[in-house]
Amino acid sequence: MVVMTAALLTTEGAVAHGEARPAAAQEPAPVTSTALTTPDTAAEPTCMRVKGAEVCVGPDGSDRPGIWVEDTRNDKLHAAVEYHLNEYLGTKYVIHNLGGKGEIRGNREIGRTVTFRAAVYEGNHRVKVGRWKTVRNLTKYPVKRDTRVTPAAARARSELCSSTKGGASVCFHERGTYVFACDTRADEYQARAEYFVAGDPTARYEIHQLAGLNTCGKAEHGDKSISMYRASVHNGSHRVATRQYKYN
Repeated sequence: MVVMTAALLTTEGAVAHGEARPAAAQEPAPVTSTALTTPDTAAEPTCMRVKGAEVCVGPDGSDRPGIWVEDTRNDKLHAAVEYHLNEYLGTKYVIHNLGGKGEIRGNREIGRTVTFRAAVYEGNHRVKVGRWKTVRNLTKYPVKRDTRVTPAAARARSELCSSTKGGASVCFHERGTYVFACDTRADEYQARAEYFVAGDPTARYEIHQLAGLNTCGKAEHGDKSISMYRASVHNGSHRVATRQYKYN
């Protein structure tokens, strides 16, 4: 089953502007892996690599379930994993591994479908990226598809929120931790949440909300607390508005 980018954007109301446009036109189309029918049939993780980064999605029974990125080179660059959940391209997630060579960072919470690729960054600039790959049915308790949350609903469901004048807000709740990134302005820019969890400064998590005005992307982090967070507005890879990180 090939993931159809245009259909995903149309059915969920994602707006093809800014960062959403490269996902549909310039980036290679997501590629589906060999079918994985149940968590029990997949003993090993599925991995993708570029020079400097290895990213893996592991089933429940593996040593490292969820999605993870390892930095494999000793240089000034850092490894990252970029991914979409549940065949929805209106929200992209990025985990930046800032720990250095040999370190592994990630998130246990994944969807029924994960479309992912390896990347290497220098600061906030992506310098290398691999091909997309899709895997399915690796967890018995997947993150549910939740694509119709508005900024108002995100605020109502959250304990803390922060926003920037450029049209982005970040909200989160910490009993069964989840984070929202919401787009609050009708323009060509994209909202982004940037945050750290469990007091670890060596893994930066991002939610890129690409679906346009009055939409929110959601990430889950189990029992881990949010330690620092901020909302930003981007034009593709260029940050146009942000605030200083807030401590939780």
